[in-house]
Parts: sequence; C-alpha cells; structure tokens
Amino acid sequence: MRGKGKRYPEEFKRQIIKEVEETGNATLVARRHDLVPGTVTRWVRESKKENGLILSYNYSNNINAKSLEEENEQLKKLLGEKDLEIAILKDLLKKTNPQ
Repeated sequence: MRGKGKRYPEEFKRQIIKEVEETGNATLVARRHDLVPGTVTRWVRESKKENGLILSYNYSNNINAKSLEEENEQLKKLLGEKDLEIAILKDLLKKTNPQ
C-alpha cells in the first residue's frame, strides 16, 4: 500500500498554479521547483475545477508553444551573433598581444 506523499502549503500551490498559467507549461514549472510534473498538472486541473473555469489547456499550450518557438529562434540568432562577436574579439586579442 502506498503512503501519502509530501504535503505542500496552499500558498505554495497557488504560486505554482500562477506560474503555470503565466508560462503555459506545467512541466517547466515543475522542473524549476523540483516537483513531479503530474502533481503540478493535477493542481492546475483541480484549481480550474474549483474556480469553475473551463479553459482549453491544450489550446493555450499551443498558442504559448508557438510564441516560445519564435522566442527560441530569436535567442538562437542572438547567441550565434554573440558567439561570432566573441570569436572576432579573441582573434583580435591574439593579433594585438602575441605570446
């Protein structure tokens, strides 16, 4: 028989639910707080039932996933530019200070 797991304060659960609503990603929030993703998803589902909200979690996830993909592409481009800038500066440093 399985014992009860760890109990979390209601305030903590509300904060986690708020983060999930802001990010649209329960798994990501769970990882940030070292929680089991299924637990966080259950808290969100129960919160929606209690508040009488019938929102399409998948629909908001799809919209959020698209915006995250766009942001990811922008960040990849920025990272590539910064890597190139670092390489140029390192090369310039080698030329000005040969050892």
